[in-house]
Amino acid sequence: MNNLKRNDLVYPDLSYQIIGCAFDVYNSLGSGHHEKYYQRALAEAFKEKKLKIIEQVFCPVIFNEKVVAKNFFDFLIDDKLVVEIKKGNNFSKRHIDQILDYLKTSKLKLAILINFGSNGVSFKRIINFDS
Repeated sequence: MNNLKRNDLVYPDLSYQIIGCAFDVYNSLGSGHHEKYYQRALAEAFKEKKLKIIEQVFCPVIFNEKVVAKNFFDFLIDDKLVVEIKKGNNFSKRHIDQILDYLKTSKLKLAILINFGSNGVSFKRIINFDS
């Protein structure tokens, strides 16, 4: 595997592997499937690459020692990176806000939002500057 030599990226090698898995899934399945099918296929692709994954990760929002909201994100990779997948061609503000909430609640540094759409795979790396 290539070691990416950039000091300004968070987890560049891991990100490269994750995004590569997304393209592998899309190249195999194509467009038009339910989000959960892409999620299952992506889990298999991650496992093939020997990535440590946890699916449907519970991340509560706590106020005064009480759970006031429940978040579940699609994947936690290597205990440090959130992966959330969507079906569609565009990144909505709602989805980006959702990811920022996950990062803030989990205190993790990076998330990758992956869209599986009719135009192919697109992705955004989203940084938590508060962590």
